Amino acid sequence: MKLADTGLTAEDIKAKAKRYIIETYERFDFVAETAKDMYMYSTDGDAYLDFYAGIAVNSAGNCNEKVVKAIQEQCQDLIHTFNYPYTIPQALLAEKICTTIGMDKIFYQNSGAEANEAMIKMARKYGVEKYGPNKYNIVTAKMSFHGRTFGAMSATGQPDNACQIGFGGMTPGFSYAEFNDLESFREAVSENTIGIMVEPVQGEGGVHPATKEFMTGLRRLCDEKGILLLLDEVQTGWCRTGAVMSYMNYGVKPDIVSMAKAMGGGMPIGAICATAEVAGAFTPGSHGTTYGGNPVCCAAALAEIGELLDRDLARNAAEMGDYFCDKLKTLPHVKEVRYQGLLIGVEFDQSIKGVDVKHGCLERKLLITAIGEHIIRMVPPLIVTKEDCDKAFGIIEETVKALA
Repeated sequence: MKLADTGLTAEDIKAKAKRYIIETYERFDFVAETAKDMYMYSTDGDAYLDFYAGIAVNSAGNCNEKVVKAIQEQCQDLIHTFNYPYTIPQALLAEKICTTIGMDKIFYQNSGAEANEAMIKMARKYGVEKYGPNKYNIVTAKMSFHGRTFGAMSATGQPDNACQIGFGGMTPGFSYAEFNDLESFREAVSENTIGIMVEPVQGEGGVHPATKEFMTGLRRLCDEKGILLLLDEVQTGWCRTGAVMSYMNYGVKPDIVSMAKAMGGGMPIGAICATAEVAGAFTPGSHGTTYGGNPVCCAAALAEIGELLDRDLARNAAEMGDYFCDKLKTLPHVKEVRYQGLLIGVEFDQSIKGVDVKHGCLERKLLITAIGEHIIRMVPPLIVTKEDCDKAFGIIEETVKALA
């Protein structure tokens, strides 16, 4: 929808949003109207270089032509049907995902949080049915983030995070250990533990990649204890980290993996994939979804994943990640640059606040986000070029120098 078609001004749109929408976000002060590839365009005609990609969603570029075409064509045939009949996009996407990442079965959801909820439910049901009524505890990492639904936020290892404050007691059945500390996880595993659930790269926790020793050690620990390895790849999945899935960087394979974000190219879709044995825990009536596996979303995901794989955007993510982060390390007041592929966190010293860098970049027409007090995070579309990286770096450098 274009502003000109409404008879309103950009300020009218902002006013209506403020009047009627429950706001839990700090808004960018412009009205986004269109987007293409690496740029988002406002109703004022300003072009913003997009280095957040809808938070790691638009990985094949904003409004990717093949994704748009798939959506348009599917809308003409079948928009929604629920999961009683088979549908063509759903079946083709299931085959594409399972064969690509080496898993047996898939269950569709609408988002990353829902995918993590499904992963938690599947693991707990598997444990209770196989081992007994108390075998449902899951160990997650401190400073993790798994979503804002009740089970997912209970799994999140941040008791002081705003997503947990004020909602009463969390869902029982979770314990927490130090990320990248294998011994801490070993100590947290009890006789009632059924699984260990981690992000290969902690995104909201400050962009902290897991070490190879930690990830391979978790796999061995799970095998040793007869429990499940659950990987949250909502943000890291689908070529973001220089491999199709981040776990492929470590040479491990999970028992269940969650995904969303880049999977749909902008359409709301998530999923879990599991081994055949663990997937058997979900039986008729044990879990369900009205919109999960929606034909339009599946068609979009099939096109998006096709673009990511056919254009080898995992390789570009690895190459551009190295190139961009080498430049970012030269910024003034940088304490540390942490990244895996194009999931990038830059931590500044105490003199620079991340939110100030975010606002300064916004004024200079670069879109990034901030996490924590002194960290900025960037997750650009995986089609990013050296020229895009150079432009973004120049804006960030100018912003930091102005703040200092």
